[in-house]
Amino acid sequence: MNIRFTVVAAALLLAQQVQAQSLSLSQAGALANNTSPASASQPFNALHTQALQAQLNALKGGAETLTRDQLEKAKQSDTQADRAWLQASGYDFQSKANQQAGIALLSAFSSLPDNILQASRDTVTAINRDATAGARHQALADAEGISYLYFLADALGPRLGQAFITAYDKGELGKAAALIKASEISTSAAKKHFNYPRPFLVQGNSIHLVPDDVIVKDNKPYTAGGGSFPSGHTNTGYTDALLLAEMIPERFDALVARGARYGYSRIVLGVHYPLDVMGSRMIAQRNVAHDLNDSRYRALFSEARDQLRSALEKECGVSLAECARTAGKDDPYRDPAMKDFYRFTMTYHLPQQKGAAAKVVVPEGAEVLLETALPQLSAAQRRALMVKSALPAGYALSGVSTDQAFWQRLDLSAVFAQAKASPAR
Repeated sequence: MNIRFTVVAAALLLAQQVQAQSLSLSQAGALANNTSPASASQPFNALHTQALQAQLNALKGGAETLTRDQLEKAKQSDTQADRAWLQASGYDFQSKANQQAGIALLSAFSSLPDNILQASRDTVTAINRDATAGARHQALADAEGISYLYFLADALGPRLGQAFITAYDKGELGKAAALIKASEISTSAAKKHFNYPRPFLVQGNSIHLVPDDVIVKDNKPYTAGGGSFPSGHTNTGYTDALLLAEMIPERFDALVARGARYGYSRIVLGVHYPLDVMGSRMIAQRNVAHDLNDSRYRALFSEARDQLRSALEKECGVSLAECARTAGKDDPYRDPAMKDFYRFTMTYHLPQQKGAAAKVVVPEGAEVLLETALPQLSAAQRRALMVKSALPAGYALSGVSTDQAFWQRLDLSAVFAQAKASPAR
């Protein structure tokens, strides 16, 4: 009996490991390319063009041309974001405490063995080298749009994405725009703490810095300052995408995939390692769950969500469910393969470490991340799915604590897909 159990357990573990590495680097690159301006879908490309033009208009702020000085000062306008509403609430985002919690969560980085650090360097070199022109253009747009929410339109589908851009620029999403951006917890303290050099600064590197032919269009190579670990842009992308997914659960899977795709853009540019974006996914998930379990934050979230949903329905002219409906090949973030892309970005095929604990322990309240997406499930059922769909043990940054292991191994895309495939009776 024990021998049989061991064989079955080993087979299940092997199956999980195969699933965790189901995409090659080239296959992941092809999916990234399909969610870029090089997509084969004309409606998707039209949506991307509309989002990029709206972003450029916002960056210029009424000026005839865009300068690099304007990029440095760019932020949402008072029309786009209702900061007065948020400020009047007096809500304390506890930024310093959350920054320290993030450092603790990522502490396993400091003891990673050389083979994992080298694999991370090799992977950024390969992704940066082999990226298509479309992926590079997308990466530049993602990089310079960090202060805005335009990048999220791509994951909403052609119809809802267009409505989102229109409502955003009219100021109809003001509360959501203010709350989402204010919820981003800076990674600056963590960058100083870990003090890890960026890929293009390492001696002997072969990183190709991408010239800007998309935003300012001066062909100046894109670079970034400060430490590499963790990625601030990726933290922004995951936080924004996950919070919007909580507000528009009809597009939950597509939006969490957009967060992963945003992190991939940082590797395309050669300014971050896989480890940097993996770590930022962990802290973004943890921070959003922390906020949503705070009753005062939840009240603000509900008010912002209700305004957003009402405005989008108005712009769509139909129910939000209808407007958010999958658009087939014109909706690449709804491609079933994006679930595999998400899984890929959880590890980037970095080596597993032996001796890691296999048990997944769900922190109290973590199931809140799936509350709006899976309302048919109880909290216990959501927690069970988090355990069932978790990444295999031992991948980089899973550390020794239960919290580190959970947030590294949590696969929101897989949880959502499993719940939809096997709905609760």
